[in-house]
Amino acid sequence: MWGIEGQGNWADFRGSNVSNLFAPDFNRSRVDAFGLITGQIGYAWNNVLFYVKGGGAVTGDKYDAFSGRTGLVLASANETRWGGTVGAGLEFGFAQNWSVGVEYDHLFMGSRNVTLTAPLFSETEHISQDVDIGLVRLNYRFGGYGAPVAARY
Repeated sequence: MWGIEGQGNWADFRGSNVSNLFAPDFNRSRVDAFGLITGQIGYAWNNVLFYVKGGGAVTGDKYDAFSGRTGLVLASANETRWGGTVGAGLEFGFAQNWSVGVEYDHLFMGSRNVTLTAPLFSETEHISQDVDIGLVRLNYRFGGYGAPVAARY
């Protein structure tokens, strides 16, 4: 079995670390949304499907630099980051038209320098970003198994 899938999601993934250049200040990276365009190939036996997938990924990111002393935001940046993704999943059909599945995806978003700006200054930080996503889903397929849906008059 093979297929193509497009997926878009809102998110609230966060990570932070102490600034290498301006300690004790710290940086926070946040993924607000992500999308995947993947090709899939799998093997089905009886009512179980195992598949692997790979393709492109995009994230909507926001970066903030905070004062380690006061906690105030010092500088910010926004970016759309492109990368790749790989994943695998298992789906089990438990009733007619119903299935439950689990999936794991890893997004390789790379490392780059990001310039965070404020009204009076800017700072550049090296930000590396990979994202791991676990998914559990319940599916319902409209229509029946077998013949394609045809209009009747």
